[in-house]
Amino acid sequence: MLKDKIFVFLILALIIAAFVVYPDLSRLGRDVFLKNIIIKNQPVYSKGIYITFVTAGSPRIDDLLDLVKRTELNTVVIDIKDFTGRIGFDTDSQLINEIGSEQIWIKDIKALIKKFHYSGIYVIARICVFEDNFLPRKRPDLALKTRSGNLWQDFKGLTWLDPASHEVWDYHIELAREAAKVGFNEINLDYIRFPSDGNIESIVYPFWDGKTSKQEIMRQFFEYFSQKIKPLGVFISVDLFGLSLTTNTDMNIGQWLEDAAPYFDYICPMVYPSHYASGFAGLENPALYPYEVIYKALTSGEERIASISAPAKLRPWLQDFNLGADYTPEMIELEKKAVYDAGAFGWLLWNPKNIYTEEALIKE
Repeated sequence: MLKDKIFVFLILALIIAAFVVYPDLSRLGRDVFLKNIIIKNQPVYSKGIYITFVTAGSPRIDDLLDLVKRTELNTVVIDIKDFTGRIGFDTDSQLINEIGSEQIWIKDIKALIKKFHYSGIYVIARICVFEDNFLPRKRPDLALKTRSGNLWQDFKGLTWLDPASHEVWDYHIELAREAAKVGFNEINLDYIRFPSDGNIESIVYPFWDGKTSKQEIMRQFFEYFSQKIKPLGVFISVDLFGLSLTTNTDMNIGQWLEDAAPYFDYICPMVYPSHYASGFAGLENPALYPYEVIYKALTSGEERIASISAPAKLRPWLQDFNLGADYTPEMIELEKKAVYDAGAFGWLLWNPKNIYTEEALIKE
């Protein structure tokens, strides 16, 4: 009994102390505060936005912080390695420094994260993995090639790393460790797949044997990454094609929902209605029907994850850009409604220029 009283006293003391240290807890909310500060291993229902490392290192970051603080938003996803292959902050990693992949856009990453944490904002580090326009040029032995021996490029002119290379895996695990060390709450992986566009037939893989399925290569990477990073005490998430929730193939890129769900805390499908082909859900132009597209995708995904009793939660990326249709505040509100009705666990808004539709967000 005495021990129980002492434990309760300590918890109360910690909460009181936190109100002194974090005077803006009225914004943070006790529920989020308890999850992040006291019972850190509990998942967070995120309502977030994406931020490039260029924006994060510019004065615009204060405008986005203010946007989060005055609306329902509670999460930011910040690039630490994007499709260029450059790493946007100064790491302490000898491996990364030897490769020279840093391009310092965020001058003081710890101070930036603390600024967000002070306002009760959950901070996610985004890493583009196998699409990389830098490392293949420094280490062509790790890169996809053409039959003539040149670096293979996709339709955007970007180079790729071999998804089967364990050295490539370890490089990104090193970066994830650095992200955890500076205070990110979660590590998010994007472009964790084989290439989907370009002259795929001409690719020569230095490590993939062509016999092991692409799906199995990705599953092995998911497992390996989880084993190395989860013990650090951060959440981990993975971005998948939206179609991965409804298709019965790996789309020739190795992404299979049931292979990712056992290893990640969050699955983040990119359910942008504009990215679905005509005919999906019987719709001629899916971009015009955000609710129908997203609800169908998410309910399918929820059923599939439940069928294997995996712990992962669905937290989709939503479209906040004009493609296929004008995405008005009403369209974005329909996207959010689909998430709620399907029972998914939060949402993240994507706009490549980091310009968000405030009218679609609830004011606080």
